[in-house]
Amino acid sequence: MATIRFIKENKEIFVTEGANLRLKALENQVDLYKAIAKLMNCGGNGQCGTCVVEVVEGLENLSPRTEAENRKLKRKPDTYRLACQTKVLGDVSVKTKP
Repeated sequence: MATIRFIKENKEIFVTEGANLRLKALENQVDLYKAIAKLMNCGGNGQCGTCVVEVVEGLENLSPRTEAENRKLKRKPDTYRLACQTKVLGDVSVKTKP
């Protein structure tokens, strides 16, 4: 088991290792999207870049960045990830909507 801590929401959830960060956030009513992106997003395909999160702790406990992330986040810090492309492999703390 791994723990995802959502800092702004003051919420912790427990997930199985390898769980998708976006799916687990949405299943636990953690809002990842700003404004219109709540309605207009790619549904987790790594195409829109609207589910970005900032990893505060546990970056080493996530899957490596995908090619989609490298394209969408090339001008962002290494601590930024697309939740839809990220698998949780251990405990992590994230900030939504950085």
